[in-house]
Amino acid sequence: MSDLSFEQAMQQLEKIVVQLEQGELPLEQALEQFEQAVKLSRLSQQKLQQAEQKVSQLLQQQGQENLTPFQPNAEDEA
Repeated sequence: MSDLSFEQAMQQLEKIVVQLEQGELPLEQALEQFEQAVKLSRLSQQKLQQAEQKVSQLLQQQGQENLTPFQPNAEDEA
């Protein structure tokens, strides 16, 4: 599973969420899917952290010290 890209992990996670939301899976299968979803979620989080570290390192190499948190504009939320 660790060889999945971030995008692939998110696609699989979305499929599992849809299946679980439908509520038609037997309990055992739903539990297995939930366990898989937790693993995919952790993998996705790790991939994001790795990307953030890489960007941070690149910025430090360019003389910029820190990443600034993303702050969406009110226009972006509409």
